[in-house]
Amino acid sequence: MLTNRQCQTAVPREKDYKLADSGGLYLHVLRTGSKIWRWKYRIHGKEKNLTFGPYPDVSLAAARDQRDEARKLKRGGSDPSVARKQQRAASASSAKQTFEVVALEWHARQQARWTERHSNIVLGRLKAEVFPHIGAVPVRQVTPPMVLDVLRRMEKRRAVDLARRVQQYISATYIYALGSGSAETNPAADMQKALPPVPKRKYPALRTVEEARALLRAAEAAPGHPLTKLASRLIALTAVRSGPLRHAEWSEFEGLETSTPIWRIPAAKMKLSLEQKEQEAFEFIVPLAPAAVEIVKLVKQFSGRAPYLFPNGRNSRAPMSENTLSIAYRRLPAFNSRHVPHGWRSTFSTIMNERAERAGRTGDRNIIDLMLAHQPKGVEAIYNRASFMERRREIAQEWADLLFEGLPPSSSLIEGQRN
Repeated sequence: MLTNRQCQTAVPREKDYKLADSGGLYLHVLRTGSKIWRWKYRIHGKEKNLTFGPYPDVSLAAARDQRDEARKLKRGGSDPSVARKQQRAASASSAKQTFEVVALEWHARQQARWTERHSNIVLGRLKAEVFPHIGAVPVRQVTPPMVLDVLRRMEKRRAVDLARRVQQYISATYIYALGSGSAETNPAADMQKALPPVPKRKYPALRTVEEARALLRAAEAAPGHPLTKLASRLIALTAVRSGPLRHAEWSEFEGLETSTPIWRIPAAKMKLSLEQKEQEAFEFIVPLAPAAVEIVKLVKQFSGRAPYLFPNGRNSRAPMSENTLSIAYRRLPAFNSRHVPHGWRSTFSTIMNERAERAGRTGDRNIIDLMLAHQPKGVEAIYNRASFMERRREIAQEWADLLFEGLPPSSSLIEGQRN
């Protein structure tokens, strides 16, 4: 058997020569000065050679370990040379299967189930938050600490909600990768437990119906586009989040000529988990009071040819900017910093819950929560699209009567400006 000193002191000669170790292992000393570890073996009656690498990069002990591993393969009936080629091919394939490649495959397969807007949001977040850090890493080599580092970067910016959504995207990518055989584990599984809870934002909101009416009067008396003022009335009446309002499409409004008109908001536009956004069961239905129906019909006179009810002022194919209503309210001296568009949800909840309590209608609290798309907790935490619809419609009408008492009709907002 060879010693380390023999390996170190072996010098080149006029011809290549071999220094034998044991079990077929030898050090091949080339006349160029290179020293290569090789292993001679026979399989199926044929003599073959397997190269383990150059000395001293591969030490004597390491060469013996490789020989022993190769002998195990041979005893198991495999040709070590063929096994090595297969391993190299798998490694090359794995190097091409980066996280970014697999994530883009996953994203492409979801597009048929998502709205274009949601698809673009998910892709944009992956490109901005994930790909720069682990996009080039082979999908099998991404570790939980790597994923946590991606999420911690968002957490440091206090974007905890974004971090939780990105974790869902990464985990969903790995669920796809597990199914396709590209990965064997999900390094993002249960990673949300390592993140702090999403802090509940408190939005400025008016607390009395008198103040709510005063805000609408002030907003409608100020200079502004009729569509902005109609959007202000509709969000006040329906108490939806600003996202679904700005991205509302004509096809979502049903039965406007009947006694049971509704606004059917797709799950993809709701504030839900990634998995819930893909399920039709989580779409949300808003019963519309006649005052809300009137607004939708008036809006059609301005934007009926655009895809959205409230299009962007610069691009009719895009939705209204998320700042449009916020700016309109901030420009009102009496209401600046006292109310924001999202605050209508709190205003509606406060006023209608107080009325229900005074009237002894304790069951209305859960119905009002349902009207705000608050998900119930427990095993059946899912929206029931038709649950308490009759009472919801009655509450929507009561709220409209209260809010619009003494206000001019919505049609006055567009008088002299019809197309």
